[in-house]
Amino acid sequence: MNDSKVNHADFDKLQEECGVFGMYDFDGNDVASTIYYGLFALQHRGQESCGIAVSETSGPKGKVSSYKGMGLVNEVFAEGSLDNMKGDIGVGHVRYSTAGASTRENAQPLVLRYVKGTLALAHNGNLINAPELRKELEYTGAIFQTTIDSEVIAYHIARERLVSQTVEGAVKQAAAKLKGAFSLVIMSPRKLIGARDPFGFKPLCIGKRDNAYILASETCALETIGAEYVRDVLPGEVVTITPEGIASDTSLCLPKGQEARCIFEYIYFARPDSHIDGVSVYAARIKAGRFLAMDSLVEADLVVGVPESGNAAALGYSMESGIPYGTAFVKNGYVGRTFIKPKQSSRESSVKVKLNVLQESVRGKRVIMIDDSIVRGTTSDRIVHMLREAGATEVHVRISSPPFLWPCYFGTDIPEREQLIAYKRTVDDICKVIGADSLGYLDIKRLDEMAEGLPICKGCFTGAYPLEPPAEDIRGDYER
Repeated sequence: MNDSKVNHADFDKLQEECGVFGMYDFDGNDVASTIYYGLFALQHRGQESCGIAVSETSGPKGKVSSYKGMGLVNEVFAEGSLDNMKGDIGVGHVRYSTAGASTRENAQPLVLRYVKGTLALAHNGNLINAPELRKELEYTGAIFQTTIDSEVIAYHIARERLVSQTVEGAVKQAAAKLKGAFSLVIMSPRKLIGARDPFGFKPLCIGKRDNAYILASETCALETIGAEYVRDVLPGEVVTITPEGIASDTSLCLPKGQEARCIFEYIYFARPDSHIDGVSVYAARIKAGRFLAMDSLVEADLVVGVPESGNAAALGYSMESGIPYGTAFVKNGYVGRTFIKPKQSSRESSVKVKLNVLQESVRGKRVIMIDDSIVRGTTSDRIVHMLREAGATEVHVRISSPPFLWPCYFGTDIPEREQLIAYKRTVDDICKVIGADSLGYLDIKRLDEMAEGLPICKGCFTGAYPLEPPAEDIRGDYER
C-alpha cells in the first residue's frame, strides 16, 4: 500500500484526481503567470501537487522550462518563481492522487524529451489498462521515472510520433489504445493539443482571450483569467490549436448515447460557477435539492448545507419545500489536505478543524442537513453529533446523490465495496449508524434530469460501468 491510499481515508469525502490547463498566445506573450491563475481557479480539483511547463515557439525547438512541487499553487509558486519561465505556450496541472504515490516525482506536467523533440503532458483521469500498456513499453526497454499512468500515456504518444506525420496524429493513435478516463492537455514545440476520452468522463473546454487560446478542465478557470468560453471538447475529440486556428479530429467519438460523463462533476467536484458540456453545475445542484424535497420531505425549521457542495442543494430543498434556508457551518478556508492530522490521543477532531457549527443558528431547531454523499460514514456521524451538541432538537440528513454501492475506477477515489457504508446496509441501518433522525438519498431516476439528459456514468451506484472494469483493483497501491 502506498501513501496515497493511507491519506485518502483521513476524511470521509470524495476527491477528484486532477485539473489541467493549457495556453497558447499567438502574439508571443508569456503565459506562465496566466497559467498560474488558471490553476488557482482549479485548486479544488487537486491539492497535493502542481506544476507548470512553458516553451517559446519562436525559440530553440524543444526547449522547455518547467517547475513543479508538492502543495497548493500559491505554496509551490512563491514570489519570483515564474519570472524566469519565458514562453508563449504552456501547460499546467493540479493533482490529487488516486493511483501512484503522492510524491514530487509524480507531480505534473510531465516533460518528455525524445527523438522528435519534446512533449509536456497534463492528465486528468484514470486508466484501467495502464498496467498492460506499461508492461508493453517495459519489454521494449522503456525506463519509467514515475509511478503514474500519465507517464504511460506520454510514452505511447512519443512512440506513435515516430510513425505519425504529426504530433496530433500520434496523440490520436495513442488515445485509441487507452481504456478509462482521460482529459489531456499536451504541449509540443509549436502546438497545443487537447484530447478527451470517448466516454467524456472528465471535462475539458476551450477558451479565448485576445489572440490566445486556452484549454481548461472547467469554465471557472476561463472566467478567472478573463477569457471567453468557446466550447467544450467533445468526448473522443482531439483538438489541435495553432496560429492557423483549431483543427478537430472526431474519429474516436462514440455515438452520443454511449457517452458517460461522471455525474459527480455536477454533484460535487466542479466549482458551482462552472458549466460542463453546457449544463450549469449550480443549476444541477439546485435541482438535486428540489428533487430531495419532492421525494423526501420532512417537517423541520431550517435547511442547511454542508459546505461547499451541499449549499446549493440545500438552497434548492428550501426553495421547493418553503422551509427557511440558513447557515449552520463555518468552514476554515485555510485548511488544505496537508495539515498535520491530530493524533488519536489528542482532543482535536479533524472534522472540527475544518468545520464548526453556529450554535445560534441551530439551537432549539429541527434541522435538515444536506450533504453531497456518504462514503464510509465517519464524517457524517461526527457532523450530526456536532449539530446535536450545538442544540439541534432533530437532525434529518438528505444526500444529493444515490447511495454508493460500487467502487469507481475512472479517477474518483470511491473505495472498494467493503469500505462503503451503504454496502450490505439499508437506508434505515445507515441512519442509525450516523445518528440521524431520518435519512434520504437522491432517487437514482433523478440523475438524468439533473444532468439535463446528458449521458452519464452511474457505475458507482449500479455496478453497471460504461466499459469492463479491471479484473483486479489496482488503484492506490499499484506502483505505476
